[in-house]
Amino acid sequence: MSDIFRMSRRRLLAGGGKVVALTAAAGIAPQFIRPGRAFASDALAPGMVGGPTGFDGAERYQYGPDTPEGRAIEAVKSLKGAGKAPDRIVLGLSDGSIGQLTQPFPAGAPSIKELWEKETGITLDIVGVPNGQEFTKTMQDISTKGGAFDIYAVEWNRLGDLAETGGIVALDDYVAQHKPEWDDPERGYVNGQKGVSLLNVYRGSTYGVSLDGDFQTWNFRTDLFSDEAEKKAFADKHGYALAPPTTWKQLDEVAAYFHRPDKGLFGCTDLRNQGWGYTNWYQRFVSMASPNQFLFDDDGKPLINAEAGFQATREYVGSLSYHSPDAISWGWPEQYGNFASGGAAMTCAFSNLPKFLDNPGNQGSKITGKVGSMLPPGREIDGQLVRRSVLWLNLSASVSSQSKHPEACYLLLQWLGSSRIYSWMTANPGGYFDPFQLSNFADPLVRQTYHDYHMDVVRETVARTVPTINYPGATAFHNALDENLVAALTKTKTPEEAMADTERQWNRIARRIGEDKLVAAIKSNKEAWPTVLDPVTG
Repeated sequence: MSDIFRMSRRRLLAGGGKVVALTAAAGIAPQFIRPGRAFASDALAPGMVGGPTGFDGAERYQYGPDTPEGRAIEAVKSLKGAGKAPDRIVLGLSDGSIGQLTQPFPAGAPSIKELWEKETGITLDIVGVPNGQEFTKTMQDISTKGGAFDIYAVEWNRLGDLAETGGIVALDDYVAQHKPEWDDPERGYVNGQKGVSLLNVYRGSTYGVSLDGDFQTWNFRTDLFSDEAEKKAFADKHGYALAPPTTWKQLDEVAAYFHRPDKGLFGCTDLRNQGWGYTNWYQRFVSMASPNQFLFDDDGKPLINAEAGFQATREYVGSLSYHSPDAISWGWPEQYGNFASGGAAMTCAFSNLPKFLDNPGNQGSKITGKVGSMLPPGREIDGQLVRRSVLWLNLSASVSSQSKHPEACYLLLQWLGSSRIYSWMTANPGGYFDPFQLSNFADPLVRQTYHDYHMDVVRETVARTVPTINYPGATAFHNALDENLVAALTKTKTPEEAMADTERQWNRIARRIGEDKLVAAIKSNKEAWPTVLDPVTG
């Protein structure tokens, strides 16, 4: 998350003003959450060795001995029996996600924390970290050798920076020994090994375990798109049917059609501000070639100071015409608040938007029952449609090099991030860990929380997602891009000047961090880029 805009998700959902339409995560589904209860007498399903009990469907989240969760728990018990496990593990975690580990869900269930402690005898000490300060707090602990945490949970694209400090543990040996099965074709990450590489790997080694699914997903107002008068007027004007757009050209035309600021309606509100908006430039840029337009070539040369970069930036700037007049200062709090009030026809946001805004429990939302989801727009190239989204902010957990018990810490992460426990956790409306595994998208509780119409679209969006920069200097690279995009938006630079200046800054950053190191990271990073293409329809 940008250092520029630090409004936390917790503050937003508890706050007022422009965003009163949102409610605290813990309050969205209060019927599902109640204080902990005694559950020791509840029986596991036959053949199961662990997992939650006490509610209908609990067996879906239980596990046998030869599962990632079961192997993790049994290994922890063995370590404990040998005197090689700690009495407690300290997990530093973003404030807004703690509830998914500490609040029981659904009614009758234990909490994640309670279950872990019951099965292992190890206390899970969760220390809240203000949203937006995860990386800062982690680097402070590493640089001062403070040893305050056993596990850090930090934005996904900081893995490279953290790994290069030596402050986090390479997890390859533990992965080989305990077999997390992240690439399982039925339950694991979308895109299999590509998905694992995208989320957990830096320069060929595993340094993180993903605990989030912040894949940017597109939403639209179904009431506007299904209105017969709107459909006729749009078709009369453009010569094709009004529908969720499949190309960037269509998105621009549909957004311009619905843009009626005098009536409190903006055409589209995908973000444009510094620190948040560049992800939407990314989507336009990376879809400029098939299967992908890369940011760098294999020798580390930036590819943005060329026609693809110019065109993406022209489109990005031009799209301000159907945004809020204040778009350059909007972050996602304003975006969510506006959409909840019925103030936009389309937007691109975190995958939790329908979870919070299309919800009868959110009495401030005016769009309950009126939200649809669509795949990202793309470009027709060589007779196929290149549609790409982007991963942004997404929390990943890593084991501190200062921990005295790194294997036990890894085993906690394997248990927490494996498909059964993670499905149960992400269904819990008490926090912000979003679904990203195949098992999550098929899970009844997750689908109930996030909506059936949304889950299949998110799954397919994940399959079409490119990574943001995830190598040493990621923050510097993104800040340079950010600053120049804002300069283009404010017309202090032309799109061509903005891209040329970004290239110069990127080259300086590359020299500073080491070009050989950068090239190795770029090549490894490309293993995670998707190759999915769609047929052109209509």
